[in-house]
Amino acid sequence: MMKHQQGVYSVEFALVGTVFFITLFSVLEVGRLFFTWNVLAEASRRTARLAVVCDLDRDAMQPHADMLAAAAFDNQPLVPNLSAANLKIQYLNFDGSQASKFSEIRLVRAEIINYSFDLLIPGLSIQLNSPSFSATLPRESLGVTRYGYTQCQATA
Repeated sequence: MMKHQQGVYSVEFALVGTVFFITLFSVLEVGRLFFTWNVLAEASRRTARLAVVCDLDRDAMQPHADMLAAAAFDNQPLVPNLSAANLKIQYLNFDGSQASKFSEIRLVRAEIINYSFDLLIPGLSIQLNSPSFSATLPRESLGVTRYGYTQCQATA
């Protein structure tokens, strides 16, 4: 009877170990996912804050590329795959419609869009699209000071 039982513990450990380690890595990845979403929410607030105090291209009604790079953490790898392409800034009237002139800007909305998160769980390849994170602030100086214009630049 004992001869037929050889290796059962090894098979049992392999099955239980597989489930245990997949569960362990899944818990770690969910923690990393929540950290990433928290950083993205903070990035939307940071982008909105920079947009209300930094100069913009008045002809195109768009922020300068340097300001977008600064808002995206100066392209540092704090969050993988976050770039200026994931940032959307809108200059709005009080009613929430798009402002067509500099003098009409009353609100600034910053959004994190099209960001996808890759879960690093062994044996599973899952990519999650994050919700859009947005922050809206009332306009401030928009880069205009009594001495000229404030250019917000990314640090190299």
